Amino acid sequence: MGKLVSTLFVTLDGVYQAPGGPQEDTTGGFAHGGWSFHYGDDDFGRFITEVFDRAGAFLLGRRTYEIFSSYWPRTTDPEDPIASRLNGLPKYVVSSTLGSPEWSGTTVVGGDLAKEVAALKERTDGELQIHGSGALVRSLVDLGLVDTLHLLTFPVVLGTGRRLFVEGAVPTAFRHTGGRITSKGVSIQSYDTAGRPEYGSYELPEDA
Repeated sequence: MGKLVSTLFVTLDGVYQAPGGPQEDTTGGFAHGGWSFHYGDDDFGRFITEVFDRAGAFLLGRRTYEIFSSYWPRTTDPEDPIASRLNGLPKYVVSSTLGSPEWSGTTVVGGDLAKEVAALKERTDGELQIHGSGALVRSLVDLGLVDTLHLLTFPVVLGTGRRLFVEGAVPTAFRHTGGRITSKGVSIQSYDTAGRPEYGSYELPEDA
């Protein structure tokens, strides 16, 4: 059974919208697209390559799929560690409206999200990876289906944009499994989901 692994870029204030370019996603009047670009370095590239080396298939939300499918099919270098896998491995896009996707190897996932994704995990050899797709990740964390979260936090605050975890998210605990800081200050931290949070108190006992 494969693991469901999410890799997400977020700002210090939790925004995940449009990290890659100004026109990537201007929904809601978002004017800060491309906020991650200037933080790229060898440390960052090395980690991303490591992630894609473990991919067995990809699961994407509709918006991220459209962004990826407009770019990666045009990158045809077989030695490119990202393009070769995105173009060559199975891709599943969660959508109730997408009809006939043109990107080779794409299957549309509809119906019961929990059942469909659990089945995809069962038949994926290697990691079933989600890149971006924050709303989908949030739903799958709430359903208890995400195994690992790679959270890349960039040293920038934007003030507006889609946040990863919002009011009403299902309380979830995570176990830290590793991390590093890039030369440009990006905090790369990996977590496995660990059930529900535990609670305690710093208050002194009444009989103390």
